[in-house]
Amino acid sequence: MAKRLVELFDLDEFVFLPAYHAPHKPDRPPTSAYHRFAMLALATQAEPRISVSTLELNHAEKRYTVETLPEIMDQYAGSDVFFVMGADSWSEITTWREWEKVLLMTNHIVVTRPGYEIGLDHVTDAVRERIVDLRDRDDVAGQYSGFRIYITDAVRVDVSATEIRDDVSADDRLDRADDVPQEVAKYIEKYELYR
Repeated sequence: MAKRLVELFDLDEFVFLPAYHAPHKPDRPPTSAYHRFAMLALATQAEPRISVSTLELNHAEKRYTVETLPEIMDQYAGSDVFFVMGADSWSEITTWREWEKVLLMTNHIVVTRPGYEIGLDHVTDAVRERIVDLRDRDDVAGQYSGFRIYITDAVRVDVSATEIRDDVSADDRLDRADDVPQEVAKYIEKYELYR
C-alpha cells in the first residue's frame, strides 16, 4: 500500500505511525507497541522512501490523532502532509475524538480494498464537500487546492490484518507468504504472536 501511494501521489516520504494503543479500540487488546514497530521496521527496511516513526510510541500512552497531527505538521512544516487511513478506519471515523477537526487539519487519503463498499453518509456535509473520489482513476491528486480527503482504490490489494492475525491464531503458523514479508512472518513465528 505504501509503495503504491508514494507512486500515485508522488510522495517524497511515507511514514508509518504505529499507535501506542488506539483509543477508539478499547475492547481490543493490542499487540505490544514494540512488536508492531519491529514488524513495520522489518517490512520497510529495503524501502528508501518508507520509514517508521516512534512519535506516538515515545509518548507511551493512548494518544488521539487530534493531538498527534499538529506534532507531525510541525515536524514536516512547509510540506504537504497526507494522513492515510484504511476504509475500516474511515467507517469508524465518527468514533474518533474531535473527528471533524482531524479531517479539517490536513489532507487525508482513504484507501479502499477490492469489494469493500465505502460510505459517505456518516460524515457531515462540510466533510463531504472536501472529498475527492479517485476510485477507478490512476491520476494524481495534485490539481486540487486546499485540504482534501482523497478516496482511492488504486492500491488494489485485498489484505486484511485481522484475517492474517486470525489465520495465525488458527494455524499456529503464518501461511500467507504473499501478504506478509518473509522477515515479518519469521518474526511472528519467533515471538509466537497472535496465538
